[in-house]
Amino acid sequence: MLKIKPHLDRFGFDKGSKMSLTVETKVWEKDWRFILKHGFIKQVMLGVGRSATKRLLLINNVDSPTLVARYAEQLIKDGVLDNYVFVDDYAAAALEFFDLRKSDLGKGYYYSIAELVSIYLCDTDYLAHFSGDATVPKGVPASWLQDAISLLKERADVSVVNLAWDYKFKEVDKDSIFVDDEFAYGYGFSDQMYVIRTAEFKSRIYGYSHPESDRYPKYGGDLFEKRVDSWMRVEKRLRATSRKWSYRHSNFPNWNSLEGVLLRMRRAR
Repeated sequence: MLKIKPHLDRFGFDKGSKMSLTVETKVWEKDWRFILKHGFIKQVMLGVGRSATKRLLLINNVDSPTLVARYAEQLIKDGVLDNYVFVDDYAAAALEFFDLRKSDLGKGYYYSIAELVSIYLCDTDYLAHFSGDATVPKGVPASWLQDAISLLKERADVSVVNLAWDYKFKEVDKDSIFVDDEFAYGYGFSDQMYVIRTAEFKSRIYGYSHPESDRYPKYGGDLFEKRVDSWMRVEKRLRATSRKWSYRHSNFPNWNSLEGVLLRMRRAR
């Protein structure tokens, strides 16, 4: 289902500055109300997402697809999104494309299928992924994704560019092999946030294994991020992590819990 928003400049989007980039995020039953109904999605899509050609929402494993779609439609009308897809509609085709079976992913299927579908469907040169519970602070410049893509163009040995996680810049440097003024370079991969070359990740790179990748949680099985991490380590593909800018990650509480109510109240202020 493709939904095109006619007026990209409503929120100050500059059509002339667009690069071939999709910015995406995803929702599921536990978090869609926070992200769509309560507006957390705007932090990404109206911030760094301004530089995107397309802004995509992946909807997966929700109890009321029609209701969730209604909120997505409104965000399209409001100029926040360009389109949305239901992951289940493309899951089988994506698995076939990547020569994977659902059983190959094991327990990691539900942690992986949205990312695989998004790469399968992506028709722009670059893809920037943010998990639903990864937010980008206002201080991160809107041009950061352009800088990330410039790095991917300049360095053939770098396959992934990402913001630092939760302001842990010392940890970023410690985990790196080498650094420059802007980025720390090393191995590792997280599905919380990444910028990639679409064509590279459309390749059949998901059949690798590496002992260092066993650090991922056992409950996730052979999930997407573990498979990417293995490929990067075996093939000596580098990740570049920002030394200046960070995203924030925190799991959403239950919508009707005390924590959920307090979060909504803080957000409304």
